[in-house]
Amino acid sequence: ASMGGAPKSPAWYHNIVANPDVTLEVGKDTFKAKAAVAEEPERTRLYNAQAEMMPAFTEYQQKTTRVIPVVVLTRG
Repeated sequence: ASMGGAPKSPAWYHNIVANPDVTLEVGKDTFKAKAAVAEEPERTRLYNAQAEMMPAFTEYQQKTTRVIPVVVLTRG
């Protein structure tokens, strides 16, 4: 929920926190999942892994004082 390093989390993040039952579309597949906000130290591990793949995420964290949440989706 980086919102490009904005000072607040995006609206979709607040929607997922309020209602963690989500529907995902990946390619031609559509399926139900449960969203959960990752807790430490898992949040940092996942965020750092994302930043390694996409370095812009390091810049996003540097732009803001908030801890950027990571949402984990579990199919089911």
